[in-house]
Amino acid sequence: MDWGMKNRLARIIRPDTGRGVMLAVDHGYFLGPTERLEVPRKTIQPLLPYADSLMITRGVLRTSVDANFPIPVVLRVSGGSSIIGKDLSNEKITTSIKEAIRLNVTALALSIFVGAQHEHESLISLAKLVDEGEEYGIPVLAVTAVGKELEKRDARYLSLACRIAAEFGAHLVKTYYCENFEKVVNSCPVPVIIAGGPKLANELDALQLTYDALQAGAVGVDMGRNIWQSDYPVSMIKAVRAIVHENVSVKEAHELFNKLKNTEQSTKTATSV
Repeated sequence: MDWGMKNRLARIIRPDTGRGVMLAVDHGYFLGPTERLEVPRKTIQPLLPYADSLMITRGVLRTSVDANFPIPVVLRVSGGSSIIGKDLSNEKITTSIKEAIRLNVTALALSIFVGAQHEHESLISLAKLVDEGEEYGIPVLAVTAVGKELEKRDARYLSLACRIAAEFGAHLVKTYYCENFEKVVNSCPVPVIIAGGPKLANELDALQLTYDALQAGAVGVDMGRNIWQSDYPVSMIKAVRAIVHENVSVKEAHELFNKLKNTEQSTKTATSV
């Protein structure tokens, strides 16, 4: 691995902790104006100082992120289907490598749909993207998407999908947490990042998910809705960050969240007056 590739990966996974907090805000590419991400800039701006990297599309990057803020960008480059379409697996590469270089991105991200109708196309897209990324020293994050079939999120399926992604050359893999997650991590020879997934019932559950995934071998989280759909998103990302980089317990992280949310609420109240 050359210097450029290593340097870009070090921006996503901090060398001092071996972990990373990625903020996912790419949902609109198939979900449209997701709740509390209707105005992307308003959602993203307060969270930027606490994220190690940002997973995002080129459109929202250009329109909603301050170019003067030094945030590493993991650029979503696949798409082509919407939540109201027939098949979410029908994706192709939507952004060129030249465009990614112009945007000064740190990594490229695309979804693979193992076992779905368009499995073949998504895996070939991964292979081609890895080839292009290697040429320019840009790492590729493969997302093991399950479309609308959430029941696929078990260790057997996710181990299969993650291992295939690594075999095709992905430098990082993003997947879901599941029971026996150690089996998923141990069978994948590249770093695994955990997806936050849909909004959980409360912040404690999301903090528990973060902790459990890291204990099972994940190198970080790519969390979106469980941060910015919280009533206290800044407090939540700080609590997640404490688990990831400071090795605090779930109890300590939740206590931190409860302490910080009072300050965040006061700030919101003062701003609205």
